[in-house]
Amino acid sequence: MSSKKGTDRLDDFDEVATGHGIPATYQDLQGTVQNVPTATRALMLRALGKVSREAVNLSPPRMELDETTKCYLPTFLEKEKVWGISLQLYELTSARSWGLGDFEDLKTACEIAAAAGADFIGLSPVHALFLSQPNRCSPYSPSNRKFLNPLYIAVDTLPGYEEAWVDQDALATLRETEFVDYEGVTRLKLPVLRKVWQASVDAAEATAGRETFERFRSDAGEELRLHALFEALSLAMVERGHGGGWTDWPAEFQSKDSDTVKRFADDHADEVEFHCWLQWVAAEQLQEAEHCARSTGMRIGLYFDLAVGEAPDGSSSWSTPELVLQGLRVGAPPDVFSTSGQDWGLVALSPTALKAEAMRPYAELLDASMRFAGALRIDHAMGLWQLFLLPEGETPAVGGYLRYPFQDMVATLAAESHRRGTIVIGEDLGNVPDGFRDMMVKAQILGYRVLYFEPVEEVVGSPAVSHLSLACLSTHDLPPLIGWWRGDDIRLARQFGLTGESGAEASLRERQERRTAFIRAIQEAGLSSAAVGSISEPAGAISEELFVAMHRLLARSPSITVALRLADLVGEDRQTNVPGTSDAYPNWRLKLRLPLEEIAGSSLFQCVVAAVTAERPRQS
Repeated sequence: MSSKKGTDRLDDFDEVATGHGIPATYQDLQGTVQNVPTATRALMLRALGKVSREAVNLSPPRMELDETTKCYLPTFLEKEKVWGISLQLYELTSARSWGLGDFEDLKTACEIAAAAGADFIGLSPVHALFLSQPNRCSPYSPSNRKFLNPLYIAVDTLPGYEEAWVDQDALATLRETEFVDYEGVTRLKLPVLRKVWQASVDAAEATAGRETFERFRSDAGEELRLHALFEALSLAMVERGHGGGWTDWPAEFQSKDSDTVKRFADDHADEVEFHCWLQWVAAEQLQEAEHCARSTGMRIGLYFDLAVGEAPDGSSSWSTPELVLQGLRVGAPPDVFSTSGQDWGLVALSPTALKAEAMRPYAELLDASMRFAGALRIDHAMGLWQLFLLPEGETPAVGGYLRYPFQDMVATLAAESHRRGTIVIGEDLGNVPDGFRDMMVKAQILGYRVLYFEPVEEVVGSPAVSHLSLACLSTHDLPPLIGWWRGDDIRLARQFGLTGESGAEASLRERQERRTAFIRAIQEAGLSSAAVGSISEPAGAISEELFVAMHRLLARSPSITVALRLADLVGEDRQTNVPGTSDAYPNWRLKLRLPLEEIAGSSLFQCVVAAVTAERPRQS
């Protein structure tokens, strides 16, 4: 645009875009200022919907908080450090479950953890996925965050269940597989759940249960009906050869308001009611698990995870398309860990839609998890402030940030936190804006400290590490301690082409340095007599003494909460998820080799929890 008029138009666009929280540049993780293409900013502006020239108070961003924006924090955490156990629900194995951990297994895990002195059980998201496509099993790519995954229902504990309805050979096979067979579990569970539902409808004595179900359905309202309708449609579409997500359906089914969809809903009213019933049963069983956690003496109870967004073709974007940013995907900019950046394949809520409804959709989203949770972890907590978005089908290189109404987001989070008595944890890893962690402290949002990444000299007793945080050894995207110590994640990255030979060699050298630094810290703290030379080989195995000492070091963190990974406590070495892979690795499918019935008696489990309890004795 060389003309004065063209320049004016560009300046006008820049003013409007910036005023609506779409800056022209951003600073990456290395501190380099990156330009955002005008086309990307224009797409973001269109996705926000009707906008005016007037700024909406998103940019320049504000981080002003007061007493009304402090999240709930129980008084016992003001004087006491606690610990808990994190796990993947599906990974649990038992003599009674159906090849995938369920809500009854969760109750057993709560009993084991509470007996060991834990104050919480932490779970990856249990959001609704796609029943019609069970292999879409990532808990962080949900169809709808307001509803639950029915595959976690413990069918055998339901009133009216009959063992004769189950193919015992198929059940035995599902229990014996090394990896979770989601398709097999769905084929077995769903027909039996239909029979239990039909039996409950037919039974004369089901009146009280029916009343409770109808009350649940009334309280959940139209969104439950639409989610159930989506599930019914999704299963029907897959049977007809289409995909499970609505973007793969014929055009007449892609809008919830179409006459074709309304006719389907009328013709399949029983099927829609069945999917409403599944949500009721899942909620009832999860509530029972939460009650079990509390009744066993755990003061925090269940600790849930809220995914950062939802699948673009799922129930949520089909039911409430006006709430999401169409044509954009959530991701992360290029950095030293991922030179091409990341496309997480998720859609995000629209900040203008949230503000137009006085943040009500966000409050309802939070409540969907907080009603069951003593603590809630916000995945990618920087989303309270901004999200990195890229155009659908493009690479992260052309992405940019969109601001969110930070003060409104945090005020809503705080209000829901106090209403439900739920602690809030913010996963603050990655490109963290300047001042963001200070605001987390002011808002009483616990930070997320991963020992693998922390400067070793700051792990124990450092004033630089806020006590308002949750500390852990690792996340689901990294190997358990045994595998990390060997550098398994680095070798997998090289095997799958996620890093080159030279990059892998550099990472292995860095891992060696990290191991040595941890050993020195352990020695200086008097936690082990092991020699540094004992880990001189890159592929060296960690001894049990060092393994326990690493957990004791973790327990000495200034953080008021510490999460031990169940996979570590039972001696697993395999990575739950390898980011950047799909079919090349069994992501979200690995079962624990040790069944629930044997965990409490495991010597490794006993040694680690004894060491952690010694560092964090319960005072009340």
